[in-house]
Amino acid sequence: MSSISALNALLSGSSSSSSAVNLTDILQAAFGASSPGIDVSSAVNAAITAARSPENTWLSQENTIQSQISTLSALQNGVSALDNDLLSLNNLIGPLSANTVASSNSSVVTGSAVSGTAAGHHIVVVNSLARTASWASDTVASASTPLAAGSFTITGSDGTATTISTGDGTGTLSDIASTINADNLGLSASVVTDATGARLAIVSKTSGSAANFSVSDGGGLTFGQIVNGSNASFSVDGLSLSSASNTVTGAVAGTTFNLLSASPGTEVSLTVSPDTSQAATAINQFVTDYNSIISGLNSQFHDSGSGQGVLATDPTVRNLQNQLLGAMAYTYTPASGTTNVPNLSSMGITVNKDGTLSVDNAALNNTLQNDYTDVQNFFQGTAFNGFAGALDQQLSDFLSPSDGAFTVDLQSLNSQYSTLQDDVTNFESNVITPLKSQLQAKYSQAEILLQQLPMELKQIDQELGFNNNNNG
Repeated sequence: MSSISALNALLSGSSSSSSAVNLTDILQAAFGASSPGIDVSSAVNAAITAARSPENTWLSQENTIQSQISTLSALQNGVSALDNDLLSLNNLIGPLSANTVASSNSSVVTGSAVSGTAAGHHIVVVNSLARTASWASDTVASASTPLAAGSFTITGSDGTATTISTGDGTGTLSDIASTINADNLGLSASVVTDATGARLAIVSKTSGSAANFSVSDGGGLTFGQIVNGSNASFSVDGLSLSSASNTVTGAVAGTTFNLLSASPGTEVSLTVSPDTSQAATAINQFVTDYNSIISGLNSQFHDSGSGQGVLATDPTVRNLQNQLLGAMAYTYTPASGTTNVPNLSSMGITVNKDGTLSVDNAALNNTLQNDYTDVQNFFQGTAFNGFAGALDQQLSDFLSPSDGAFTVDLQSLNSQYSTLQDDVTNFESNVITPLKSQLQAKYSQAEILLQQLPMELKQIDQELGFNNNNNG
């Protein structure tokens, strides 16, 4: 078969296919193209690009869904943070139950109180501090001076005696200190050195009379008691008390008193009151996280010039916005009596036109100072059924890990994304890859035939009696 016949067959065999060889390119190459031959690679790539049209649509849909997943996940994280704020405000030991203890003389005694401690005033008098028992040896030349062979005995307050060897005439104070520290006697031993020499100091690890101990002489060492362990003596609201430690926990339920110095006869007032600073911080954090979500939701429905957000048509997003905006109209009504804090605005929190909140911190702090219990009741109700509990219940419909709106929505989007990925993968495997091979073969064959055409045309001219050199 001649090149012309083969090219004819190739062209006619390809003309019925939508992915056929580009006939125009081939004919131009044979009969007057600007450059001879076919650029096989470019021709194949152009055909494949056209064939990928459905795939490009799927990839565009993938990008949109991926953006929806990312934006929805960010909203979910924001709502989770807001819900944590609400759980904290609704917690029995949370920031609205935190207390602070103010001392009228912080050089004598200070205090702290756990959440939920009853507010009140207490008078504390510190007569004496708890002391830690200690003993010391007489002085030797240095910490490394060899000691005479022998031993001495340490006797605890419970009568338990422990014998400590001074060695065979080569032991030193440092050796003895190491031995005592390794024996777990509840004592700490060290070598103290000054201009006069070195001494072995032995101190109880705990204060109070129950930790007293004694040391006998022996091994060439003489011991003397430096401090006698004793309990702190103090009074709270006129009641005389003692403590083995200067940190007194539980003298008043929920409180810890730190005895710092003895001042017999000096009355120190300790006032337990709500920690308004912690409460204000927690409330402001709630407002900050709420505003972050509302701003994110608003951006989905605002056309900034390139259309609305990717979640503008998502019912979960619209429902969330409605729920949050509606919650700000919450009003607390006590079962009995009245309240000065029935709503957010009564504590200085107002709703702006765009749905975000603004806090008048001066008004908030004033409300916390004067109506703290009412603020607690607004957020917590009488049985954790106030504003915080009500909004938490609404948000649980979105945040439930099993059937919450975010979970269901994200599962649906991920499923759509996975399906599109499968479509792209299958299209590449079943359509694009075989088509590319087919086109590569056809264009390459056409290129070979085109290269043979000039010679065959010349032969035809000669057979027909045409002489290209004959001008007439």
